[in-house]
Amino acid sequence: METRLLLLLGLCGLGRAANTTLPRPPNLVLLLMDDMGWGDLGVFGQPSKETPNIDQMAAEGMLFPSFYTANPLCSPSRAALLTGRLPIRNGFYTTNAHARNAYTPQVITGGIPDSELLLPELLKKTGYVNKIVGKWHLGHRPEFHPLRHGFDEWFGSPNCHFGPYDNKAAPNIPFYRDWEMIGRYYEDVKIDHKTGEANLTQMYLQEALDFISTQHASQQPFFLYWAIDATHAPVYASREFLGTSQRGLYGDAVREIDDSIGKILSRLQKLGISNNTFVFFTSDNGAALVSGPDQAGSNGPFLCGKQTTFEGGMREPAIAWWPGHVPAGQVSHQLASVMDLFTTSLALAGLQPPSDRQIDGIDLSPVILQGKLIDRPIFYYRGNEMMAIRVGPYKAHYWTWSNSWEQFSQGIDFCPGQNVSGVTTHDQEEHSKLPLLFHLGKDPGEKYPISFSSAEYQSVIERISPIVEQHKETLLPGQPQLNVCDKAVMNWAPPGCEKIGKCLKPPSPNPHKCFWPH
Repeated sequence: METRLLLLLGLCGLGRAANTTLPRPPNLVLLLMDDMGWGDLGVFGQPSKETPNIDQMAAEGMLFPSFYTANPLCSPSRAALLTGRLPIRNGFYTTNAHARNAYTPQVITGGIPDSELLLPELLKKTGYVNKIVGKWHLGHRPEFHPLRHGFDEWFGSPNCHFGPYDNKAAPNIPFYRDWEMIGRYYEDVKIDHKTGEANLTQMYLQEALDFISTQHASQQPFFLYWAIDATHAPVYASREFLGTSQRGLYGDAVREIDDSIGKILSRLQKLGISNNTFVFFTSDNGAALVSGPDQAGSNGPFLCGKQTTFEGGMREPAIAWWPGHVPAGQVSHQLASVMDLFTTSLALAGLQPPSDRQIDGIDLSPVILQGKLIDRPIFYYRGNEMMAIRVGPYKAHYWTWSNSWEQFSQGIDFCPGQNVSGVTTHDQEEHSKLPLLFHLGKDPGEKYPISFSSAEYQSVIERISPIVEQHKETLLPGQPQLNVCDKAVMNWAPPGCEKIGKCLKPPSPNPHKCFWPH
């Protein structure tokens, strides 16, 4: 803890930036969806038009059609958002095999390192009260607890809501309030797999509303990280919303989320603090098409989905909303990333990012508040490999891979109905000498590679190559956190289990290399 405190106190950039003109720093609300696709919103063309509140949010704010995650999977994406750094830098990747997606299931021994500085830790230095509602997913062991990394309050779970388990081979996932567990999924927090009924989104909504009201009364700036998971399989919705969507259960979950977001924005308006609250809506990765059709969303015109570095796995719905500051009805074609939310939030709070490390996120406030465009690349990572890069409208693939033939033969398909010969490959194909190049404005589905012999190809690759070379030459990977698994570290006896009779006996330690199939 001493080292951590010195890091926090000694870093440049923890003082207020000199150019802020706001009378007090704005409240910050990040609405992070789970496996929600670009094509799930009415404003992006979803035919059912069942997201009126989110669509209204877009009409009142700024829409980002080219907004990206930092990784096509949950845990690395969240680590990137909260640190402003690529997963290859913050340790949320594996070196057990090449270009493998890895995350934080119960058996993982790693998590967010103490050396990483998270957004709430930095915001706390300028008086923010920080709350996470929903899924943490950056490690479930005590040293990775969100309240050890800058959050003041937590209501939610450290892992996905998988289960139910028998509490022998594996324990049911715990549910927390602040430091201690208050129950377990399927035992105390019910999810009915047969009907899809669960009241979780309503619980998460009430937590958000209560926190907003409490912090408004206390006159302290707040950061609310609302990381709900209803659209992650197994998908769920409350009884009021079950059977109400044209899209089935997944649509029911989306409709409930939309209703909840409408109520959160309405609460801000009724309290008279919407003009001093910056709200941003996005998702952690693309829709999980492998769970379709009943439990998956839509990635619109884009290729493939979650787990892949094709557009469907990496491009996310994104909306900025701040009445009186963000002009209504704007569409920005800025290339943007979840990592930018770290740097942008700090800037709005009057803070500079840490100067002792590489920060990949850029400050979007000139884009959001002044309509400017910033020239920057987007890197597409899968595990320890840079698979692709986007510069302007062009995307160059240096590696392609959907998933292995073995997985595909078992019915695991990340690109259902979307096979593109030579692109959605089931072997890891390297294209470093002649990258596959696409113009995403003309070809958002990545179906028509630009001819290697064309002048356009030569010109674009000449521009892209130095950017890739510089990135790779200056990259300092962090210590990988997702290499080692052990059943002994599962959620057998989380903090607080003894108070509610929920402690379970762990097996003997047996650390081993995690197996990541894709």
